[in-house]
Amino acid sequence: MDIKERIGKHIKDLRTNKGLTQEKLSYESDVDKTYISEVENGKRNISVVNLEKLITTLGSTVKDFFNHEDFE
Repeated sequence: MDIKERIGKHIKDLRTNKGLTQEKLSYESDVDKTYISEVENGKRNISVVNLEKLITTLGSTVKDFFNHEDFE
């Protein structure tokens, strides 16, 4: 699994654990829903600005996000 896929998987896991749809996450983070879908599916590089928006909206920090078994 490449880095895009690992980041996307972890975002999706956090989102579903919070009970959020892609649409709700999009609204709360001000990141386009289609963009979120492509990131979650490992089809798009995510910018660091958007990554921080999503991570913050999902109630995490950049440090905690990457301090996860998906990135070992």
